[in-house]
Amino acid sequence: MERTAGIERNTGETQIKLQFSIDGEGKSELNTNVPFMTHMLDLFTKHGHFDLTVDAKGDVEVDDHHTTEDIGICLGIALKDALGDKKGIKRYGNAFVPMDETLAQVVVDLSNRPHLEFRAEFPSQKVGTFDTELVHEFLWKLALEARMNLHVIVHYGHNTHHMIEAVFKALARALDEATQIDERVKGIPSTKGML
Repeated sequence: MERTAGIERNTGETQIKLQFSIDGEGKSELNTNVPFMTHMLDLFTKHGHFDLTVDAKGDVEVDDHHTTEDIGICLGIALKDALGDKKGIKRYGNAFVPMDETLAQVVVDLSNRPHLEFRAEFPSQKVGTFDTELVHEFLWKLALEARMNLHVIVHYGHNTHHMIEAVFKALARALDEATQIDERVKGIPSTKGML
């Protein structure tokens, strides 16, 4: 069974088409008008061994907020839909990723209980033209719509670009682990019988 999902979302602020495959080859086709977000989605796809297609247009003349937020919403919905009933998955994932002077950790639980715990303080308010506060916005909407428990910790670092990049790589690796099928898991990985 292919674990893929797509979504199209059109609002007065953004128009987004997104296709996501859990069991991919690390291939991305990304067309957004937020260059830094495109870079982060590209490495997220590569390091998670996913496939991701995004065509996103938004009101970047205002700022990057709406486009970044809505991509997070769409990716979260697609992840949840692609997982289906979650039978046989590992459910939990944990990854540490170093990036030069930075060490980031991401821990996920595909629990159907949305929560974001975000422990990261970026030295700079911008990377290029991208507002670094939008990293939290993206991750919160992703966690909310995917209905997952997401903990993000940047243990240390001083280069903002490195810190954010390490977070996205760790997110990819943690989700790759959590979404893997474990033959030992019979049915839904919960004593409640559902997630």
